[in-house]
Amino acid sequence: MSELSIVQGPASPPLRGETIGAALSDAARQWGDLEALVSVHQNIRWTYAELNDKAEAFAAGLLALGLKSGDRLGVWSPNNAEWTLTQFATAKVGIILVNINPAYRLAELEYTLNKVGVSALVAPERFKTSEYARMVEELAPEIATSTGPLKSSKLPHLKHVIQIGGNARAGWLSFDDIEGLAGAAERDVVAQIGAGLDCRDPINIQFTSGTTGFPKAATLSHHNILNNGFFVGEAVGLVPGDRLCIPVPLYHCFGMVMGNLGCLTHGATMVYPSDGFDALAVLEAVEKEKCTGLYGVPTMFIAELGHPEFERFDLSSLRTGSMAGSPCPVEVMKQVIDRMHMVDVTIAYGMTETSPVSFQTGKGDPLERRVSTIGRVQPHLECKIVDADGNCVPRGEPGELCTRGYSVMMGYWGDEEKTADAIDGEGWMHTGDLATIDAEGYGNIVGRLKDMVIRGGENVYPREIEEYLYRHSKVADVAVVGLPDQRFGEEICAWIILRPGEEAVEEEIKEFCRGQIAHYKVPRYIRFVAEFPLTVTGKVQKFQIREKMIEELNLSIEQTA
Repeated sequence: MSELSIVQGPASPPLRGETIGAALSDAARQWGDLEALVSVHQNIRWTYAELNDKAEAFAAGLLALGLKSGDRLGVWSPNNAEWTLTQFATAKVGIILVNINPAYRLAELEYTLNKVGVSALVAPERFKTSEYARMVEELAPEIATSTGPLKSSKLPHLKHVIQIGGNARAGWLSFDDIEGLAGAAERDVVAQIGAGLDCRDPINIQFTSGTTGFPKAATLSHHNILNNGFFVGEAVGLVPGDRLCIPVPLYHCFGMVMGNLGCLTHGATMVYPSDGFDALAVLEAVEKEKCTGLYGVPTMFIAELGHPEFERFDLSSLRTGSMAGSPCPVEVMKQVIDRMHMVDVTIAYGMTETSPVSFQTGKGDPLERRVSTIGRVQPHLECKIVDADGNCVPRGEPGELCTRGYSVMMGYWGDEEKTADAIDGEGWMHTGDLATIDAEGYGNIVGRLKDMVIRGGENVYPREIEEYLYRHSKVADVAVVGLPDQRFGEEICAWIILRPGEEAVEEEIKEFCRGQIAHYKVPRYIRFVAEFPLTVTGKVQKFQIREKMIEELNLSIEQTA
């Protein structure tokens, strides 16, 4: 064992070399009669043979619309069967799937669609307080009078809008009608295109918040995400016939890679308990569907364990799963093992740019290791801990975690400069997370180089919120920090300096944010101040803001431990 903090995963099993579409075809041949997908809230059940057939039909319909390999198709929706069908259909013909956070609002949607040139968008009419169709029409009012491919001044790349369910709307195509746009000849074309695709082609774009104030478009290949889904499934111990409950969002790598692709590569069933997270729906789905695995961020498991009806559910079918997305409290892990029967539950760590998982615990790890570390490096990956000068530090010392191997993204779409900032000349992805690696190779996250806030499993970069608040006519300067919170891990706090002569109240600022940025980015705490604590060079000392707010609100630092 090296004395330096650098580790390399095992070289077996070998990396997979097929595309996602080919993997689905293989699954249909191997496990055709096994259930591939159960969407409980939609009362939908598809076998692997049915999912493959539907994916090919939908892919043919997309080709009939004029889409081609390399085009970008956005999906802006909560969890449902249509999301997954779109994921696999686009993979069949090399159309790049663009994941759009269902909590996004107008400004974020417009930026996302234009940044990567989305030519078709799939979305439901509405979900909860999100009026998806209305928001799209607000940005592109030309939809209502469109009789062919859309021509929008604000969204110049967007040509087609496809609606999941809901009432018919002028200018929108029905999701259910897409399959019928093509016949047998077009299905043959799908197979021909699929045979010509390369597993290293880009197939997925996921937006990650950036310190510059604008989300970056992490571009991932078939090879990136299919292999990561496979190796996560291996660590979890998935086998054909397993049934994995997936309450985490599909637009995250957690849902679509660790969940969907993990199941695909192991002949397991993807079970969606509800369109958005609901603890009771999860408990009901696990019992009714006899799920053997369950995924979630810590706040989800906390909500399930704390549900007043928890004791009435038979969860004895559970065996495994994964807790990831934010630091996992040791006591919660122990309760998940004891009270939810998840004896093989794992902790996983990663980031979107690494497809996502690079460290994961295994069922063979001692209990204390499984509940208090992020495990060891995944197969075919290397990880190291470096100091500010890029030198590898000794075991046990903290530094920045870097990852290299098959899982590292292709880059940020249309942004060579930011790609070069993230991935160095030797192929190391610099995560921005402070971590340690111990003598036995187990990793631990000890902090963040960047001032990222993790609220309920959502990564939030203060700079993005600051950039938006700067648009307010009364705001002269703003500093955003994360504060400890028992429920969400962290909450957003904004200190604002108003322009001379201006006055404002907290609700005015919150109202300015609502409908424009995702709800979880709207500051919970707002303070109007005359100045910020600054360094000699004029840099805002955010740690002082955080300390003062913790003292003022009587918050506990341990809440984020």
